[in-house]
Amino acid sequence: MDRALEEIEFLALSPNRIAVLNALRDAPATRRELEGETGASQPTLGRILRDFEDRNWIARMDEGYDVTATGRLVAAGFTDLREIVETELTLRDVVPWLPTDEMDFDLLALRDATITVPSQTRPGAPVSRVTDTIRGADSVRIVSHAFNERSLETIHRGVNENGQRFDGVFSTTAIDALADDQSLGDLLCDLLEADRAAVRVVDGDVPHAVTIADDVLSLMVRDDDGVLQAALDTDDERVRAWGRDLHERYWDRARPLEASDLE
Repeated sequence: MDRALEEIEFLALSPNRIAVLNALRDAPATRRELEGETGASQPTLGRILRDFEDRNWIARMDEGYDVTATGRLVAAGFTDLREIVETELTLRDVVPWLPTDEMDFDLLALRDATITVPSQTRPGAPVSRVTDTIRGADSVRIVSHAFNERSLETIHRGVNENGQRFDGVFSTTAIDALADDQSLGDLLCDLLEADRAAVRVVDGDVPHAVTIADDVLSLMVRDDDGVLQAALDTDDERVRAWGRDLHERYWDRARPLEASDLE
């Protein structure tokens, strides 16, 4: 086996080794302090520290141990690798349908994203997740190819009862679908008259379904047949900046929706 892979395996097979190396990366420590910080027993710590000294990853000091330059390098590299793998695991089931070609941020920004998928008992779980982020938000921005009944009702209530600010830009197909339903069309007409709501329509396709509710961005993920597969949400600023820019670009291209468009 490649020596580098052997060293990666050496670290990966023991959470205690990773914990000790990261602890010393943060600050020098005694064995007793390492025991309290990592939970490893003294015999285990003894073996780990000897192994690390043999590799020159740490150095013994008068009052404990400190990480060396190469030990710090290994700790940082392993942390980066772990974050990459954690991100891949988070996105593994939805990455085929993510608009990655248009995402101008590092995918590591999605490492802590929440993925909500439909189930037999909760087929509407993704929609419910996004609706929950909308409910109670002071400001909501949406750019989407769809405007579902639950989101419309939640936004209508938020704008008219709670002073919510709403700026939505939708495809013509999304607006046409609402206009075909009398009750939903009436709800949208009422929303257009609110001072704190503005709705625009894009004469063309909108391949995204992005909602920004205060500091949370939600992305509805659909497969090639248009079937909803998941909702992804995150409060990472890099992702939110991408979402704000996306909303602004479509907003500038769109025209204000008029009540006559719903007749």
